Amino acid sequence: MEEVRWGIIGCGAVTEVKSGPALNKIEGSTLAAVMRRSKAKAKDYAMRHSVPKWYDDADELINDADVNAVYVATPPATHAEYTIRAAGAGKCVYVEKPMALNFKQCQEMIKACEAAGVPLFVAYYRRCLPDFLKVRELVESGAVGEPRFVSIELYHAPKNDLNEENLPWRVIPEIAGGGYFIDLGSHQLDFLDYVLGPIASVTGRAANQAGLYPAEDIVSANFVFESGVPGSGLWCFTVAKHCHTDQTQIVGSKGRITFSSFDAAPVRLETAQGTEEFTIPRPEHVQQPLLQTVVDELLGRGTCPSTGITAARTSRVMDEILGNQP
Repeated sequence: MEEVRWGIIGCGAVTEVKSGPALNKIEGSTLAAVMRRSKAKAKDYAMRHSVPKWYDDADELINDADVNAVYVATPPATHAEYTIRAAGAGKCVYVEKPMALNFKQCQEMIKACEAAGVPLFVAYYRRCLPDFLKVRELVESGAVGEPRFVSIELYHAPKNDLNEENLPWRVIPEIAGGGYFIDLGSHQLDFLDYVLGPIASVTGRAANQAGLYPAEDIVSANFVFESGVPGSGLWCFTVAKHCHTDQTQIVGSKGRITFSSFDAAPVRLETAQGTEEFTIPRPEHVQQPLLQTVVDELLGRGTCPSTGITAARTSRVMDEILGNQP
């Protein structure tokens, strides 16, 4: 492959700034086509982003000879379907997170891509963002000594305009695989997988306390990494606004690292020598660093750290936390 020529299936909000524009800014990469179910919206996106082709049929994009890599940016309910179809056409696949509705679908996607001989990447882009890489660097350098435990706290207030006729797809389990825990917690669990390795065992509990939507709104979990490091997490999406919390801690034998997964906050390192904060800005297109590694791997000049194999581990962990049957 001399150039990665992308086609996006589902050019919605996530592709407007986070990812789509980056595909034309990376050397050896170009955005060749986009698809939405509304052809008018597909055309509008294409005109605004200087994309030469637009479709309202996914198969037309998948079978376009000018497209050799497919970016599946639809809600999770269709990730497996489009990934398997793209793989069947011999196209490389980059799929939004979470990878699929459940771990079983992830396995089907991996199997289809392996059978077709095409790579599968997943958009867990925190694996390549500079502030998150700083966290990983601090752990690997021994700045806090031997890791002892991890804790995650994520508390959000509910949106004011929620009603039965105006529910975002992210809280409809048959579309999203669950609620905001799936949407947001997946990023956190995947990044910890990248820093500390795979989670070996996990238990969890989920409930719907407020009854604002069908999905769970509070989740608690305890887990142990293969290294033996234990961790815990509490996610609640119906707290008062002043109780908003976004904090992950990695506590070691010599200190502690505290960082936010979604808020703009510095990475904080606390040791016997004192406290140091690292304020590291994120790029305009937050998926660009990860997409750079995808392009590099496809062009034979590097390796991407977020694959179907790594992302499936996160889906397995979330299934076990929520008590979903395999």
